Amino acid sequence: MSSRNRARELAKLVLAAAGNSTISEYSTSARHTVTVSRHLLEFRNTNLLVANPAWHVDVQKTGYIPEAGRCLVMQAEIDGRPVVMVLLNSYGKYTRIADAKRVRTWLESRSRVAAL
Repeated sequence: MSSRNRARELAKLVLAAAGNSTISEYSTSARHTVTVSRHLLEFRNTNLLVANPAWHVDVQKTGYIPEAGRCLVMQAEIDGRPVVMVLLNSYGKYTRIADAKRVRTWLESRSRVAAL
């Protein structure tokens, strides 16, 4: 399967997950604590954008597999529109977050140019 087809399939999964309020809520929480055998276990979101008030992230998932590297899939509201991002094979730990910021900046600049 080509990278383009994988990205398309991941985008479909993001859209389906965005329609599920439970998935959306847990995937965009900055942290969540659960009790496991009388011990508290805290999970922290590795997508720093969910805690950034400038971003409205509807659903997201970071991950890593050898075939795709460090990845980020998400749906966020940009300029009042839902935008699905599928970022695969990011070089560094935080590159996928920086890539998402660059995509947002690019989309917002295109909106401003179109408005002129």
